[in-house]
Amino acid sequence: MRVLIPNHFPLEGSGSGIYTQNVARELVNKGHEALTITPGHDEQTGFPFEVRTILFSPDEEKSSQTERLPFNFPCFTTHPLSTTTYADLDDAQRGSYIEAFRSEIDSTVHEWKPEVIHAQHLWVAPYAAKQTDIPYVVTAHGTDLMGFRKYGKWKSVALEGAHGAGIIIAVSKQVARDTIELYGVKNEQVRLVWNGFDHRIFHVMSVKRDEVLSLYDLPADPKYIVSFVGKLTHFKGVDVLLDAAVSYERELGEVLTLIVGDGELRSELEGQADRLGLRGVYFLGHQAQPEVAKIFNMADVSVVPSRVEPFGLVAVEAMACGTPVIATNEGGLPDFVDDRVGALVDVDNPDQLATKIIDEVKGEAKAVKGSWIAEYTHKGFSWSSQVDKMIAIYEEVLTED
Repeated sequence: MRVLIPNHFPLEGSGSGIYTQNVARELVNKGHEALTITPGHDEQTGFPFEVRTILFSPDEEKSSQTERLPFNFPCFTTHPLSTTTYADLDDAQRGSYIEAFRSEIDSTVHEWKPEVIHAQHLWVAPYAAKQTDIPYVVTAHGTDLMGFRKYGKWKSVALEGAHGAGIIIAVSKQVARDTIELYGVKNEQVRLVWNGFDHRIFHVMSVKRDEVLSLYDLPADPKYIVSFVGKLTHFKGVDVLLDAAVSYERELGEVLTLIVGDGELRSELEGQADRLGLRGVYFLGHQAQPEVAKIFNMADVSVVPSRVEPFGLVAVEAMACGTPVIATNEGGLPDFVDDRVGALVDVDNPDQLATKIIDEVKGEAKAVKGSWIAEYTHKGFSWSSQVDKMIAIYEEVLTED
C-alpha cells in the first residue's frame, strides 16, 4: 500500500512530527510505502521514506528566494523552529499557506500515486486532500482542536476537510469527544488509536548519571532527579512545576529538576525559577530523542503538569524507560496514567503535585515498579500494534470508496 502522510510541522520538534515519522517508518517496516509532506527551513533527509518539504523562511531571515514562502511556518502553539501562530498570518499569507499545501499534495498525488492519504490534524492538510480524488483519513492530535477554537478564520477550511474524511483517528478519548462536538461529525466516523512510541530509542538502559550530567555542566551526583520534557508554553504548566519545586526541594534536599524543551516562555520561566530561589532547576533546551531517553532513564520521576494535554506522548516515552510519571488528570493522560505507573493530580495544584513527587521519590517507586511500568508500556503502546490498527482503517476506507 502507498500512503501519503502530510503534516503541518517538521518531522522533529513536535508530537505530531514524531508521530508522522514513526507511522511512516513502521509502514515501511511492514512492507508498505510511505511519503511525507512537511514544512521546514531546509529539505529534511535521512529517513527510510521519502520526504517532500514545503520551505518556509525563519523569522530572523526574511528570504527573498522564490522557492521559499517569505514567512515562518505557523503553529497552533509553538515549535523549536517557529513561534509564529496561525493568528499571525495575514489574509495573503493564509492564502499562500493553503495553496502551498494544496499544490504540493496535488502534485505528489499525480507523480507518486498514493492509494490513501493519512493527513495529520483537522486543519489545512485534510482540506487539500479533499481536493484530490484519493480517499483520506485524518488524525486529530488535539492541538488542532485548540486551533479550531482560537483561530476563527481557519474554521471553514478545517470543517470542509473534516467532513470529507473517510475516518478520523483520535489519539485519546477526550480528543474523540471534542472532535465530535466541535466539528459536528458522526460518532461512527471517529476511531480511537493511541499514539505509539519508538521502542528503539525509549527503553530501559544502563545510564551513568555523572557522565550524562557532565554533558550539561550539572552537579554530578544529585540524590534525586525530576524530569520534564515538552514545549515551554502556557498549556504545558511548567510554571506549576516550578511552584511545586519550592516544596519538594525543601523536603528532598539534593534534587535536580531538568527541564527539557524550548518555547516562548523560556525566559519568563527562568525568571520565575530565580525569583523562587530554586537551587536545582536547570533548563536544558531542546534535545534530540536519544538524549531525552537518557534523561528519562536517569530520572526518579517524570512530570507532565499540563493544563491541556490531548494525549501526552512524553509520558508514554518516560514510562517506556521504566520511569514513574506524575501527570494531571486532564485530556488523554488519564487514559493510561494511574497509581500503577505513577499518579494523577489536579490541574494548577502545585501543592498536590509536590506531594505526589515527594511520595513517589521517597517511596522509591522507580525501583519498586519500574520494570512493570516498562513492560506495560511496551505491550500496550508499540508503534507496530498501533500502525496495524491504522492499516485496517486504510483498508476500510478503500473498501468503502
